[in-house]
Amino acid sequence: MNGRGTNGRPVIMQIDDYLISSEILTEYFHCDYSSCRGCCCIIGDSGAPLEENEENVLEREYPNYSGFMTPEGREAVRNQGFAVTDADGDLVTPLVAGKECAYTSFDREGNCRCAVEMAWECGKSGFRKPLSCALYPIRVSVLSNGMTALNLHRWHICADAFLKGKKERVPVYRFLKEPIIRAFGEDFYSSLEEASNSLQASE
Repeated sequence: MNGRGTNGRPVIMQIDDYLISSEILTEYFHCDYSSCRGCCCIIGDSGAPLEENEENVLEREYPNYSGFMTPEGREAVRNQGFAVTDADGDLVTPLVAGKECAYTSFDREGNCRCAVEMAWECGKSGFRKPLSCALYPIRVSVLSNGMTALNLHRWHICADAFLKGKKERVPVYRFLKEPIIRAFGEDFYSSLEEASNSLQASE
């Protein structure tokens, strides 16, 4: 399944007010935690992008997940708040000394996990994790015309995830079924499936 135009670039499809890169349907992805050990929570110039309402949710749920955080992470939240504005003007999670996200947890082997998600898995929190983290490698942006664009983001630290996804034949959108439905609804996901089937039929 190629999904590219005559110029070799991904096709842009429209579903309602969303513009979707065909790569979300044609490329493969499956997180390979055994290889990356959660380094996406550590490497980067700024924290994870946050939706406007997520800062309030993080503050409300803090007593439920803070116990999973490192002491340094809790200190970062005390000093910086539950969200900060980065150099690009985007609302993001605070960092510890300019490195890992404040909302992280490390085991004895140095593996990194999201403290917020750990609390959710234990039934202690109603908030799983920021949507930008849940949707990765899809990046969502609001365009000047009011439409929302969904594009595939490629990060070298996730190279093994793309390889694993290709080996297991798991398309990006299928790997992200749960967060896509949480963000955009069942009908939107069904439309992605229909678009994927159409691309396959046209091959």
